[in-house]
Amino acid sequence: MTNESNRLTIEQQEYLLHTLQTRFEENKHRHVGIEWKDVQDKLLANMQKLWSLNEMENTGGEPDVVVFDTTSEDYCFVDCSIESPVGRRSLCYDRQALDSRKKNKPENSAVDLAANIGMELLTEEQYRKIQQLDEFDKKTSSWVQTPENIRKLGGALFCDRRYNMVFVYHNGAESYYAARGFRGMLRV
Repeated sequence: MTNESNRLTIEQQEYLLHTLQTRFEENKHRHVGIEWKDVQDKLLANMQKLWSLNEMENTGGEPDVVVFDTTSEDYCFVDCSIESPVGRRSLCYDRQALDSRKKNKPENSAVDLAANIGMELLTEEQYRKIQQLDEFDKKTSSWVQTPENIRKLGGALFCDRRYNMVFVYHNGAESYYAARGFRGMLRV
């Protein structure tokens, strides 16, 4: 999905790298044992991933490195905004749900927007893991990847944190709410 519109200017690159480095240094508990220089070198070697991170940032995700996958040798960036990213709310779950709505359609679906950005929705397991790093979605909720057997029946899953616990819920995939968005992961 690389094209000219998916390229950042030098100034945009510098600004984004500075923003990411500052967040990385201010939240060391999220990525113990990972060095920023290694992350930056990998980012600079992949301009498409840098563009995707910029889109995550522009939609309010506040991406940060949360793990280094030793098998794939990827750094995994996840949306670490305290509440579900503001620029990714009021979305139904996927294209099928969006197409099924006859009235009051949202602008997009979570799955489609994630794909446009170049990332994937978090799984329930990934969502629970990031909740061990910080407390997220205490006032909002986030769509998560939904198993096919649930999706075939018209449902979709979302999670939030209430009463100091992480909850997983279900809703019709075509539903959307101002306080529900999605969190994603980008592998670099």
